[in-house]
Amino acid sequence: MEGDLTMQPRGPLMIEHRLIERMIERIKTELQQIEQTGKADPLFVDVAVDFIRTYADRTHHGKEEQIMFRELGKKELSEKDRSVMDELVQEHILGRELTADLVEANRRYKNGIEKALSTIVVKLKTLVDFYPKHIEKEDKHFFYPCQEYFSKDEQEKMLAEFWEFDRKMIHEKYNKVVEEYSLLTF
Repeated sequence: MEGDLTMQPRGPLMIEHRLIERMIERIKTELQQIEQTGKADPLFVDVAVDFIRTYADRTHHGKEEQIMFRELGKKELSEKDRSVMDELVQEHILGRELTADLVEANRRYKNGIEKALSTIVVKLKTLVDFYPKHIEKEDKHFFYPCQEYFSKDEQEKMLAEFWEFDRKMIHEKYNKVVEEYSLLTF
């Protein structure tokens, strides 16, 4: 079973990376459309932002930061592994900042401010450039060496915590949706 990624913490994370890569490909297609037409689809930008915030950041990076990195913080990591983990955390922060900038640019664009389109394009291009490199760093240079820090029992506990984390995510997301809409007055 050691070759079965689903039995190791890196497995679910790497599977999630494949879905993120598919969304990045879709964003690339949308960028080509924007460049051809000179117009953005604000609804697509909203969907992309929701995916990045909910799936890539809150769900995927959440498991990394709140579970895997937390547990790695208890270990005596090599200087290289500690450095890569710190870089990954900083990259997660950068991703959040890019996404927040994209939300603001899309809001301005929806309100008729045409020059916000250039910001949308820059932020989407930056995300399209950022995610493949970030994923490669995790998949090829971090997850494999870091797995060695954990016993089989520790890995199983981490996997169980991953599943529990995912189970709670859908409730968290839609509780937030209802709360936000409850605050709106018509």
